[in-house]
Formats: sequence, C-alpha cells, structure tokens
Amino acid sequence: MTLIRLVLAALLLLPLLPHGAAEAQQRRQPLTIEGTTTLYQRVITRPGAALSPRAEAAGRPVPGFSVFYVYGRGGEGANAWVEVGEGADGRTSGFIRAAQVIDWRHTMILAFTNPAGRDPVLFFRDGDTVRDAWVAPDRAQRAAAFRQGAAAGTEGPVIAKEPESFVDITRNFYLLPILSARMMEPERGPSARLLEVISAPSREAAPRASPEALRDFKGAVVFVVDTTISMEPYIARTREAIARVVRRIGDTAVRDNFRFGMVAYRGTAAGRAAIEYTSRLVAAPDFREAPDALLGRIGAVREATVSTDGFDEDAIAGLKTALDEVKWSEFGGRYIILITDAGAQEAPDPRSTTGLTIDGVRAIARSEAKQVAIYAIHLKTPEGRTNHARAERQYRALTDFPGVGPLYYPVPEGSVEDFGNVVDTLSDAILTQVANTVGRPIGGIAPSGSAQQSRIAEETAVVAHAMRLSYLGRATGAAAPDVIRSFTVDEDWTNPSPIRRPLEVRVLLTRNQLSDLANTLKGIIEAGTAGRLAPETFFGRLRGLAAALSRDPRRIAELQRVAGVFGDYLEGLPYRSAIMGVTEDEWVTMGAGARREIINGLSSKLRLYEEYARQPELWVNLDGARSPNEAMYPVPLSALP
Repeated sequence: MTLIRLVLAALLLLPLLPHGAAEAQQRRQPLTIEGTTTLYQRVITRPGAALSPRAEAAGRPVPGFSVFYVYGRGGEGANAWVEVGEGADGRTSGFIRAAQVIDWRHTMILAFTNPAGRDPVLFFRDGDTVRDAWVAPDRAQRAAAFRQGAAAGTEGPVIAKEPESFVDITRNFYLLPILSARMMEPERGPSARLLEVISAPSREAAPRASPEALRDFKGAVVFVVDTTISMEPYIARTREAIARVVRRIGDTAVRDNFRFGMVAYRGTAAGRAAIEYTSRLVAAPDFREAPDALLGRIGAVREATVSTDGFDEDAIAGLKTALDEVKWSEFGGRYIILITDAGAQEAPDPRSTTGLTIDGVRAIARSEAKQVAIYAIHLKTPEGRTNHARAERQYRALTDFPGVGPLYYPVPEGSVEDFGNVVDTLSDAILTQVANTVGRPIGGIAPSGSAQQSRIAEETAVVAHAMRLSYLGRATGAAAPDVIRSFTVDEDWTNPSPIRRPLEVRVLLTRNQLSDLANTLKGIIEAGTAGRLAPETFFGRLRGLAAALSRDPRRIAELQRVAGVFGDYLEGLPYRSAIMGVTEDEWVTMGAGARREIINGLSSKLRLYEEYARQPELWVNLDGARSPNEAMYPVPLSALP
C-alpha cells in the first residue's frame, strides 16, 4: 500500500443507528450532523494534528488525513477542540484542536476514471482561478497553459495533477473526500462542478514504468456466441476467424501474450432438456496451453436443434459466465465479443436466469475486479426485423465504453460475408494492439479499407490505450497525487462530455451498510409487490418497514417520500432517481406500469449489490484486525437506488 496509513479502525462511513437499539441507547454515541438523526459528525485530521488525553493537555502526533467520529465539541477560538473516537461504538480516543481538523459532512469521494482519451485532472490552489478559467471564452487555451506549467514544474496555480497511469481505487485505495461542490455555468458552453477536495498523499512515490514494464502484458478475447437455431453459419465463421489468428501468431513471440476463449449461450434450459444448456464456458483463454489447444473444443460447438421460447435469448447469462469463469486478473487486455441475432432477456423477464439488466451486467464488467470491454456484433437478419430496434438499444447501452461510446457493430441483413469481415477486422485490431503494446508487432494484417474497418481500428486503439494505462497502474502501484486541500473540476477542460468525465463521484459503503441497503430494497420491493392491487397501502407498508429497521420514530409518521425509509444517509447526494422522490399521491396515481418499472429497477439494483458482496477483490480493509464486515467499497452513484 503506497498511501499514507489512514486511521479508519471500526469506521462506519455511512452509519445508520446500530442494530440492537436497546444496547445502543446504553452506549455513548457520536454527535449527529445538524438536521439529521442518523448521520454522525466526522472530521479529517490535517497534517501535524495531535491527539491529547485531555482537552488542554499535550498530545501525540496523529497521521494526517485520518478520519474520526466527533463525540463532543468545546472551547472557543484558538482553544476550540473536538473529542473524537475511531469508531461509532462509543469508545473515544481523546481530543484534537478544532483548527487541526476538517469537517467532513458526508462520505462522497472522487475516483479517477481511466485517463485514455482525455486530459489529466488538475488540482488548483484556489477556487477563483478555476471558476474564472472555466467561464472564460478561451478556456481550452488557459487549460493548456495550466498543463504546460504543471509539466514544467513551475510555481503556479496548479499544485498537483493526476498520474499518467490509471489509479485503481480498489487495488491502491486512496481517499479523495469532497468537501464542497458548486456549479459553474458560463454564458456559453457546458456547465461543470467546482469541487473542493483533500487527498491523502503517498507514503512513498510510485515507481515509474520502465521500458520493459509492458513486456509481460497479455491479452484475452472471449467470444460469447448465441448458439440457437439459425446461428450455425456465424458459429462456423467465428471458428474460422479464431483459427486464422491462431495460425498467424504461430511461432511468433506474440504467442506468449495472446489467447482466445469462447462461451456458448441459448435460452433458459429449465424444464427443457433439449435446449441442453443456458450458457457454458467452452474454452477459457489459458497460457498453460498452446494457442491452438482451444480449436478442438470450439470445433464441437453447434447450433441448437430445437427452438427456445421467444426471439430474445439469455445473452446476459452468457456474458455473466464469461465475466465469472474467466480469470481476468491474468490479463492486461480484457475483451469480450458478443455475437447474436437477437435481443437479450433481462430483468424482469421471467426467462432471465440472472435477474440482471443490461445496465447491471455492464456495471459488473466495468467494476475494478473485471475492467472488461464488451463489443457486440449484432446480426440484423430479416427474421428478427421486429426485434432489431430493441436489441440495438440494449447492445449500445451494454457496450458503451468511456471515451469511445458504443462498441456496437450491426451487420445489415445478417450477411455472413459482412459478418466475417467484421469479426476478422475486430480480431485483427485487438491482436495488433496487444502486439504493439508488448513491442512485438506482427505482419500479415491488412490495412483498414472501409469506413467501418477504420472505425473499428480507431475505437479499439482507444480501448487498448485504456487497458495499457490500467495495467501500468496496477503494475507500478500508481497513487493519487499529493494534495492537501485543493479545487478541481468534474469535466474534461478540452472536450467536456458525459463519456469523457475524468472523475466519478462515489459513496463509501461498508459490507454492513451495503447489507442494510440491500435489506431496505428488499423491503420496498416486497411492499410494492404486496400492494400491487392496492397501491394506496404501499406507504403504510413503508412506515412499517422503517420502524422494523429502527429508523427515527419521529420521522416515520411523517414519511412523505420513499427516500424517508432510507433514513438520512442518502440525502444530499448529487443524483436523482426514479424512486427516492416519489410521494404517496404520486405512487397511487402514476399507474401500474410505472410502478412496476420502478420495482423492477430496484430488483436489478439488488442483484448488483449481491454481485458486489460476493466479489472479495472489490473490498478494501485498511485495518487487518477489523471485522470483514467493515471492509469498504466505493460504490458509484449510478448504483444507488
């Protein structure tokens, strides 16, 4: 761990009142934030802070950027102090002067996105400089001057910048708390948030990547193939494309850096033995075997002999198999290519075996534990004409890659020849990028000819660059920059765009808190399902749920919006959802379809939380003595209910 040791023992960063209310009432509790009843006050220590046994006594040094709960406040002016504890369990640690701490109202933090295709994040000494530059007509030129000054190391408004390699927050945890956020809205051009942040500096500088750092970079492409009736020509052509690349790398040095795999999927096989399987791993990319070892396995893959129910198939099951059963941690280049002529069965479709939505499986693929890019080759056959529009929407959303957009390639009329060109081009593009990454370029790859081939090559180059930066970040232990207190922007200075955002807002949750959130969602889903025929009973059930979860009894009777059942800990976050702001009257009058859509969305979030909980590599435990339930995961705002 290259970051400064943070004193976070027994930390509940989004605390609810502890389970077992009677026992909790007998213990001393931290102070709550004004206007809330369940959010405890926390502070972050400044470098040089000292912890004393008594308010006026001398103390011992405390590491900067440690997080404490506040149990008391007193004194005035320079003599003001706070009484603190490491956890919310009633045990206090001592006193720190108020001037040596920074109040941290919430648990929102920032996480760097992959830096490919955008400018590095800059951290500034003061907010006025940032605001003046952002609203100025020559914003891009000013940003370029800021970057040049930072690169030259000259004294100026920029006090730190993002590392060149991707900083993986789960492998090299860093704390970038948001202290405040204000919108900046120029007369022309996009708005952006001015964010005041602090960062825990590195204990030691991360090593720079050597020229040999990428020699061990390995790439894997896993084809996830629809094997239902009518897919035989495409299955055969995919095998041909794989065999062609395997022959090409032959005895070249790249054979040690590149492998293929395949997953086959259909629809649910429950109760229908003739379907044979829903999804299965046919061949995993494995460096313990020769590159051509998989050819025999994929040679046995054939289309189904019976039809499945409906036109959509369980593509998400196939993707989930690829994400779960392939050891992606062994690879720097991580690619899935979905091949199908049908849409995907997703929740709430009863035929969905995963219970996930397209957004849910994309979130799993993007998670720090996977970091897999998904491509989709969509065969728009005449037989599926009525299904094309829906499937395209699904696969555009599924394959959306930051800085690029959808990695979605339709094949008009399902032409086998055109499909072959796409799968060959895509395989060649990925192989080329892996070969170039390790410094072992190979010949025999035709230059891009058509506009689509050029697009595939260009987009894959951006994706591959992101993969390289992630790999270097993991290999070198890239850390957040040394920043005490600074200001930054949540948009790219040169090309502001939702797909190029340099920073992602997240909320730190412990396993206990994620479990609490999941239990709350389960209760809301059950209340919505039970009240399906009598929607006017929904809020009464929510009040019962809030009481069972030991929420503030004074607020239960006044519960006017669904958000109230969550207590205070989701209030004040900069996001809006379909459920949090719904009132009792709106729930009753919105219609059965809209209510069902909300409940289905919550069910999908619940499945996503279950996925987070079962992936140990996502969770960070900064104190080896702490209970595993206090390990933390920075949950993206988009994953909240």
